[in-house]
Amino acid sequence: MTVDGADRRLRRARQLTLASLATNLWTSLLLPAIGLAREPDPVQLALGAAGVVAFAAAQTAVLYSAVTPWLAERRRRRFQAVLAVVAVLTVPLVGPVAAGTWPTWAWLGASLVGMFPLLLRPVTAAAATVGVLAVSVVVAGWAGVAVRDSLLITGGVGVAVAGVTWLQVWFWDLLVEARQGQAARARLAAAEERLRFARDVHDLLGHDLTVIALKAELAARLAPVDVGRAGREAAEVQRLAGSALHRVREAVHGYRAVDLAEQLTAVGEVLRSCGVRCTVAQPDGEVPPPVAAELAAVLREAGTNVLRHSRAGWCRIEITRENGMVTMTVSNDGAVDGGPDEHSGGLRGLADRLAAAGGAVHARREDSVFTLVASVPVAA
Repeated sequence: MTVDGADRRLRRARQLTLASLATNLWTSLLLPAIGLAREPDPVQLALGAAGVVAFAAAQTAVLYSAVTPWLAERRRRRFQAVLAVVAVLTVPLVGPVAAGTWPTWAWLGASLVGMFPLLLRPVTAAAATVGVLAVSVVVAGWAGVAVRDSLLITGGVGVAVAGVTWLQVWFWDLLVEARQGQAARARLAAAEERLRFARDVHDLLGHDLTVIALKAELAARLAPVDVGRAGREAAEVQRLAGSALHRVREAVHGYRAVDLAEQLTAVGEVLRSCGVRCTVAQPDGEVPPPVAAELAAVLREAGTNVLRHSRAGWCRIEITRENGMVTMTVSNDGAVDGGPDEHSGGLRGLADRLAAAGGAVHARREDSVFTLVASVPVAA
């Protein structure tokens, strides 16, 4: 992919979101653990501990699926179903724990209410919250703890946790949508470039192929009646075909005239679409077509390096013309170890190509700033 830097930032944001959501676990592990510590019956203690651990595990799986957009929907629903089953089982397993001394299940109920923004629509979540409160009242009466305390814990703490959870998930969804928008813009820029090239090839070949088809048809008709003229037409077809082939090769290899300003604009748009602040300083005056073709190749390699081999936050592209040389400088921050240098394969290929035109390419790294400088003589 050409957006590795942006993906790394998204992965870091995902890890932070997951860690933040995991704070939900304190209501399903730490506080119920107080009730487990107060339970004198070893059998009930074991059953309660199993219920708490199973609930925490199912809750962790749902939290993980909530911030993993590439997870299959079937697996996501499976995690949610497991959480629902475990939540029901915790009522007989955890409800009697520390009966009369600590509202153990009420904390699990609060944690469950805090999960509803991940699982349900607002109206359904409100209805489910009322249901959990009703269960908390029943468990409180069964376990001999204060109903008011259970309602305050399940309702008050649960709604507070739900609000925090909703805010975290909302921010995460915004990040994912922004990333998807960046990827779509990058794909659109690449598609536009392919369409531009396709139009160029069509313009090159459309007329030539039409003439070739007509002359080939004419030669076929003349062959039985005028062999000499048919031969001349066939020779003309051969000449036109060779000319068309030559022009296509020039287009493919970048030797035909290149609009360097257009290339600069396209690369700048791709970088910006991937979250890199890009500044482009256009050259003063027109760059000769042969020089533009060489610098366009360097520009494409430099743009690829910024996206693949750095965590760039900014990039500056500048082209200057002085003393018979046209120089392009591409600088970006976020250079990482193992990135390109003047010995890397892509830059070696560029150095060989520019050397054939009398130019040169150099790369340097200062702290986290990577700079690529390419120079081509105007007479290239």
